Amino acid sequence: MVRFAKVTKSYGTLTVLDQLDLDIASGEMVTVIGPSGSGKTTVLRMLMTLEKINGGVIYVEGEPMTHMEKGGQLVAANSAHLRRVRSKIGMCFQHFNLFPHMTALENCMEGSVQVPGISKPEARARAETLLEQVGMADKRSHRPAQLSGGQQQRVAIARTLAMRPKVMLFDEVTSEVIGEVTNVIRTLTAEHALTMLMVTHQMGFAKDSSGRIRLFYKGKIEEQGSPKELFENPQKPRTQQFLSAVREAI
Repeated sequence: MVRFAKVTKSYGTLTVLDQLDLDIASGEMVTVIGPSGSGKTTVLRMLMTLEKINGGVIYVEGEPMTHMEKGGQLVAANSAHLRRVRSKIGMCFQHFNLFPHMTALENCMEGSVQVPGISKPEARARAETLLEQVGMADKRSHRPAQLSGGQQQRVAIARTLAMRPKVMLFDEVTSEVIGEVTNVIRTLTAEHALTMLMVTHQMGFAKDSSGRIRLFYKGKIEEQGSPKELFENPQKPRTQQFLSAVREAI
């Protein structure tokens, strides 16, 4: 579903992603962990087209996102191509970014009412269903300031799903919301046939929610495996060192 092929991202002389090869299968739940500055969040920003890559190609559902075919060759994608492929991806940001003046229901409706061909009643019905699925139907009339952090994240998840993405990205699920959203994420993955890529520094969340974990180090994948493999039998010294440093969070 998602593929990074020799992707490089640099800021001046600082290389953040170094010839990164990354594959995520359809329906997979992948979590990226690693020390600060290892390139974890940069991967999400590349997929959200918030940053441009310096080299390589990113594919989504087998189609180049960062490039497009022209005259039998791959050239840099134009804005229309980027928007079209990017529409397959949704993201829940670390700070949720809910509109403070809107209710939970209005927040969930806002994106889909802007999509051509979707009427306001249809957008409302979609939002109502999704709020029910994330356990927030009884809070539909509440504004963000009236909700806890976990409740706000549930609304943010529902809002993102209202756009019908095929890939969901999560940036730094925090300890205060883990208990509320872990089961929600698992359920939604099955019900909506979603592919998920999550970045977190919460090792308990990574263990409980992932099908596969990738440990990043200096813009590359240092080690990967199932939660059991990575946490109980890490093979690489850097993985062992990192997990030892955060063992109190596991």
